[in-house]
Amino acid sequence: MKSRLRLPVLIVLLLAALPLFGQNTGAIRGTVSLADKDLTLPHIVILISQLGRSVETGDDGTFEFSELPPATYTLVASRAGLSTERQSVLVAAGQTATVAFKLALAPIVQEITVTATGAEQLAFEAFQSVSTLDSFALAERAAASVGEVLDNQPGVAKRSFGPGTARPVIRGFDGDRVLVMEDGVRTGTLSSQSGDHGEPIDVMSIERLEVVKGPATLLYGSNAIGGVVNAVSRHFQMKDMSQAGVRGYVTGGLGSNNTNGSGSMGVEYGVRNWLVWANGSNQKTRDYAAGGDLTIENSGSRLTSGGGGVGWYGSKAFVGAGYDYDDGIYGIPLDPDAEEVVRLDFFRRNARLSGAYRDNEKFGAVRMSFNYSGWRHKELDFATGDPVVGTVFDNKQYTYEVNYDHKPSSRYTGTIGFYGMHRDYTLAGEEAISPPVKANVNSVFGLETIALRRFSLQVGGRLESTRYDPDGAPRRSFTGFSGAAGISVPLWKNGAFVSNYTHSSRAPALEELYNNGPHPGNLAFEIGNPDLKREHNNGIDFSVRHVDSRFRAEANAYFYNLGNYVFLFLTGLERDGLREALYVQGDSRYRGTELVFNAQVHPKIWLDLGFDYVSAELTDPGMPLPRIPPARGHFGIEGRIKGFSVKPTVIMAARQDQVFTDETSTPGYALFNLNVAYTHPTRHVSHHIALDAFNLGDRLYFNHVSLIKDAAPEIGRGVKVTYSMRFF
Repeated sequence: MKSRLRLPVLIVLLLAALPLFGQNTGAIRGTVSLADKDLTLPHIVILISQLGRSVETGDDGTFEFSELPPATYTLVASRAGLSTERQSVLVAAGQTATVAFKLALAPIVQEITVTATGAEQLAFEAFQSVSTLDSFALAERAAASVGEVLDNQPGVAKRSFGPGTARPVIRGFDGDRVLVMEDGVRTGTLSSQSGDHGEPIDVMSIERLEVVKGPATLLYGSNAIGGVVNAVSRHFQMKDMSQAGVRGYVTGGLGSNNTNGSGSMGVEYGVRNWLVWANGSNQKTRDYAAGGDLTIENSGSRLTSGGGGVGWYGSKAFVGAGYDYDDGIYGIPLDPDAEEVVRLDFFRRNARLSGAYRDNEKFGAVRMSFNYSGWRHKELDFATGDPVVGTVFDNKQYTYEVNYDHKPSSRYTGTIGFYGMHRDYTLAGEEAISPPVKANVNSVFGLETIALRRFSLQVGGRLESTRYDPDGAPRRSFTGFSGAAGISVPLWKNGAFVSNYTHSSRAPALEELYNNGPHPGNLAFEIGNPDLKREHNNGIDFSVRHVDSRFRAEANAYFYNLGNYVFLFLTGLERDGLREALYVQGDSRYRGTELVFNAQVHPKIWLDLGFDYVSAELTDPGMPLPRIPPARGHFGIEGRIKGFSVKPTVIMAARQDQVFTDETSTPGYALFNLNVAYTHPTRHVSHHIALDAFNLGDRLYFNHVSLIKDAAPEIGRGVKVTYSMRFF
């Protein structure tokens, strides 16, 4: 066993440790202004994509990077509601290069991601397929659960047991195979293993929401075998400039149909290198009406969130600490004649300490993060009027991560890191179907990007150990290696071909090992299997991309073969009024595609097209896997005059009749939506107001990925108005 692991360990430890020799450095200075107006823009984020370094413009709209190795760099300037501009700059040893950016209103932007590699870069340059939603888009889509926010994004569907429980499904992968994070840290909820548990994230308080599609196990561990969703703020990232000044936002929304109301505000105040921040929000919905005015009882929700923190940001170091909480309740829609009226009351608290030190001229950078997350939720039965507590779930999670980014050069960038997690999981009550379990995860990983003359390469590996220590049940431990290799080849100006091979490993979840009892959240009497083996995936992704100010297109294709795939096998028996289901293993395969196309066909008219398709099945005996999204597409035409936009969109889904045992098929549908928006940017303030009219035909339709789709169709016709203001 030791000899078998020796090579993977050496690969991981040696990655990112390539010898780099000393060299003289240069600098870049520049300005950012608003196009067509003589206004410089403060607090604009400027990114060097090759190095993952960023600064913000000062009050006079200027910025500077120092200690840059001689090379040609791509600089990116961005602000929510404005275009994202990029320019190439040549830096010579001992010289200072200059650059000027002009930002304007535009529907096509160069998306930025921090999730793909752990450092900020253009999504176009990432080796994986990444999509993002900025703060204005998030304000329009704000909901009590992140699955509702991301639904109908290319490659992303929502698994739900009602609106408050919606969780993202990426390329057909669900549950413990999709990792949801905030600023790179696991949220600590229990939504991965129960269909009626939500994933609350206050999307109105973050900078952007990022989705990495496909295996991301190298940086984030075995729970990311299908993809990652990451809510990104600006507070736990290293900045090169003073944080002095006041910034903040105010967002509000009102909606019909489910009587939606939401409001959020946040403020930051900086003095020299110190920054203090605070934010709070509230969202509330009532029961919604499906198409044809069918009221879905007990579907309302409430989410209250808040938090704050303090940080010190120097030229070479930063340290920050923060605390956040989520407090909410949501209903579980069931048959109106059911004896129970169940609502879930939850509370999450999160404390974090992060820091970094960087000296690129000498050795590179070190980043550290320590996090505590506590999650509790109670299942309440309101059938008799007063709430009766059923089951109480507690999950406490402690994590740490240390990353070393080696000294960058014009050709090599990379990181090596260590990660650890300790988890205490307990539950009590009538549905306490698992014993208390302590879990420990430890891993080491490395990722290296090599920029050659005609193409770029990326290689990486992760060695991860997972150990479970339950009360009164067998202990289990798993050790697995994940590795990946990718290539990115420029095809033409602003166009590229990217391909990745990945070998991913996942330890079984503790629920898959130890559950034994009635689990209404999954509509099954679950029987765990403590003898489960590691799940492993071998897959390949292909992507062809193009992006500029007038045209963006991306075509993705993927093929995954999973061995020892864990799934619930229905025995055909019933226990406690639920279907008996065993956790068993078999081989499976996933294949699919995503297409995105945005283009300017006239100075004032833009097209927005998208399509995704996934097929997934057990290879023996060739049976479709459960709750796989149908083929979907959308077609939109956007008219723009200065800050105004009008965009009608048709969203279509095909019939899904490739179904698992006892699963019902879902008919196809077409929805008609209309979005009208106005954005008004000034030097220190950006305003955004939007009207979103959805399901204008009041179509009765069903989400195939919903566990209760046969009893609860999706929301009918409605209108939502949102206003968001960000000041700098």
